[in-house]
Amino acid sequence: MNTDLPLQGIRVAEIASGVAAAYAGRLLAAMGADVVMVEPPGASPLRREPPFLGPDSTESALFAYLAAGKRSVICDLAADCGRADCDRLLSGMDMLIDDTPVMRRAALGLDPARIAARHPRLVHLSVLPFGAFGPKAGWKGSELNVMHASGEGFLLPNGLSADLFPDRPPLKIAGHFAEMQGGIAAALAGLAALWSGKGQFVDVSAQDATVAVGAFTVQRYGDGSLEHRASRSFRYGGVIACRDGYVELLTLEERQWHGLVELLGRPDWATDPALADPAERSARGDALNARIRAWALDHDVDELVAGAQKLGVPMARYNAPEQVLAGRHEQARGLFAEIAVPGGGTSRMQTGPFRFGPHPLPVRDWPSEAGADQHLLDRAHPVVAGQSQREHA
Repeated sequence: MNTDLPLQGIRVAEIASGVAAAYAGRLLAAMGADVVMVEPPGASPLRREPPFLGPDSTESALFAYLAAGKRSVICDLAADCGRADCDRLLSGMDMLIDDTPVMRRAALGLDPARIAARHPRLVHLSVLPFGAFGPKAGWKGSELNVMHASGEGFLLPNGLSADLFPDRPPLKIAGHFAEMQGGIAAALAGLAALWSGKGQFVDVSAQDATVAVGAFTVQRYGDGSLEHRASRSFRYGGVIACRDGYVELLTLEERQWHGLVELLGRPDWATDPALADPAERSARGDALNARIRAWALDHDVDELVAGAQKLGVPMARYNAPEQVLAGRHEQARGLFAEIAVPGGGTSRMQTGPFRFGPHPLPVRDWPSEAGADQHLLDRAHPVVAGQSQREHA
């Protein structure tokens, strides 16, 4: 396997107006797949999504990341000629990533039955907020909707944030956490279908993917407990203020508690024999946290994280963006690389959130301008419908 670009030779068409589907395509492109964005007249709405590259820029930083390494064609799927162009393109593809709303798919020639009939070897990967089937299949959903529908918003803010800002309303995680969880699930599901060796329709719900990450909303069906942002507790730990920043501490296992006692310097209160019982530690969570927080204020973040790692205590810095870019771990793994920006200059961009060999995945090119690869719709010798790129490799 080519560990630099393990999906080299796989061809993917992407019809995406939202982050989840576009991120699924981005992950595949990062692994070497040839991903072609099929954009509507007027271009993808993601090209106009903030944040932008600078105060005077109209270039979407979000789109630049999601579309890195992808090519672009413009295709009017509302017109007969546009649907014919799309069919010609799909005839040479292994996968179609599609987040078109269910009610619009038939009119645009994207309903699963039609795609399966015309392209029987194609993996049709549907990525929607609430899936393509069931009572919520027709529902619209933004990042905020998916975050709260999955139960994550029910838990935020909690821990130190809740202590510091008790009157804050429910929050969502910054950025596009829920939609990107949908994109990750979609990429994995699409690859599983691709490796099965036959065309099929794959239905991915961003809500389901985000529920699976935390599962706090469904745990009450097992043990009867119901987590809530006002009462949720890590027993002891969570977000902790240090002398020069913040860390997060989470001790779930007995060995981690013993490592924490060593990190604390084995103070008398931590070596109380009663605390050998996990239930007793949980019951004293507030008192333990008060002790831990008072101790942490006399220490720097790097000092604590280094000591915790040596002792097997799960602890990490809460990084500001510039600290992520400059972090020793991130630099050692080559998570970010320079990419040339059209018009001059460079920007640092994440290559991929994983690797398959000793080297990080290579950074992909800046995304194409809308319609820059229109020649892909005019191939003189398209691949025969129903035959995938894999069969021609």
